[in-house]
Amino acid sequence: MSEKIAITPETKISVLLDHYPQLEDVLIDMAPAFKKLRNPILRKTIAKVATLRQVAQIGDVSLAALINTLRAEVGQSADLEIGDEAKVASHLPDWFDSAKIAKSLDARPILEAGQHPMSQVLEELKKLKSGEIYELITPFLPAPLIDMAKQKGYHAWSDTVQTDLIKTYFFS
Repeated sequence: MSEKIAITPETKISVLLDHYPQLEDVLIDMAPAFKKLRNPILRKTIAKVATLRQVAQIGDVSLAALINTLRAEVGQSADLEIGDEAKVASHLPDWFDSAKIAKSLDARPILEAGQHPMSQVLEELKKLKSGEIYELITPFLPAPLIDMAKQKGYHAWSDTVQTDLIKTYFFS
């Protein structure tokens, strides 16, 4: 693509990489979690909805550092000051009670197969009864999915069990 775009926190990954394909390696160098961008299925699904703000959360990278590094690579001004938002609440929310987990999905095999569980999770969340919790197990923070669920009125909390084991809980 010849038209260049300004790189902002709300830039979608697919748009960024369509305009600046050389930034894929820069992203991967910044955080190993970004290697998943090389998976063609995830590239077609997650990259279309994930913003750089969400990617910073997924990779546990400073949003300012991410944006400024990418901007510098393509010759844009890299002196933006961007306030990083809290990554994910680190404290246990009042609504969390493991006894209330009504459904659990380990999405790691789905993701390893090159698919994305977003539509499945959103459908299953609709079936939650008030007061029930849905557990989603992933190898990275599912920031776009969390944002979508929050927009639909769900509460979400993520617990990093290990570097590549994140448990995200949704509460209706």
